[in-house]
Amino acid sequence: MTNCNPTPTSSHTADEDRVQTALQDKGKSMQQHLTLHQLDSTNLHLLFVAYKDIDRLDVFAKSTRDTAYKRIQQYKICARSGQLGPKKAEGDKQVPEGFYHINRFNPKSKFYLSLGLNYPNAYDRAQQYTGSDIFIHGKWETVGCLPMTDELMKEIYLYALWAKESGQEKIPVYIFPFEMTDENMEKYKSQVEESTFSFWQNIQEGYLLFQKNHQELSTKVQNQKYIFTF
Repeated sequence: MTNCNPTPTSSHTADEDRVQTALQDKGKSMQQHLTLHQLDSTNLHLLFVAYKDIDRLDVFAKSTRDTAYKRIQQYKICARSGQLGPKKAEGDKQVPEGFYHINRFNPKSKFYLSLGLNYPNAYDRAQQYTGSDIFIHGKWETVGCLPMTDELMKEIYLYALWAKESGQEKIPVYIFPFEMTDENMEKYKSQVEESTFSFWQNIQEGYLLFQKNHQELSTKVQNQKYIFTF
């Protein structure tokens, strides 16, 4: 797993092309890494999976013609705010849990490079949860986001950009409180209220489906619950 690098990166001016810098710094090695997995940056789809308790972001990828993803990289999430459980309100410092996608790219973020998530999604809105501006981003600090440091974010942003340029309009981002095995469900059950555990049972269905086939899930919300299909 690629870990957070505590060494600060050089300062960035407001007009610096950070994407070009990322390409210069990381492009060649990333292309080689994709080749090892029989993938190419011009024919790439992505899927991200985050686990809050172990602070890990997994990168899954496939060619555009394939259906199953394979994990090509693991990154250390460098900080976390809040506790296990979903984000419910603006300012609660919680990292969301559930099934999202990247809906915006910000190459001039105050957190270096950032990828925005579509929180609140249909499930969150059905629960009347509030909040906004949840990102995977650079730097170290966070209030409800997934901070990756500038150096790791160069790679994550480039992977996402290549997928977008390959025609992937919505890059899935699945955020789980933990690896949702039955053992972990039992381990954490006593730490949360019943409504949170019921929510976890719901998203565990999606977790297990993805683990079985490594295919993107189709989700809809019905009766304030996620419904999953491929």
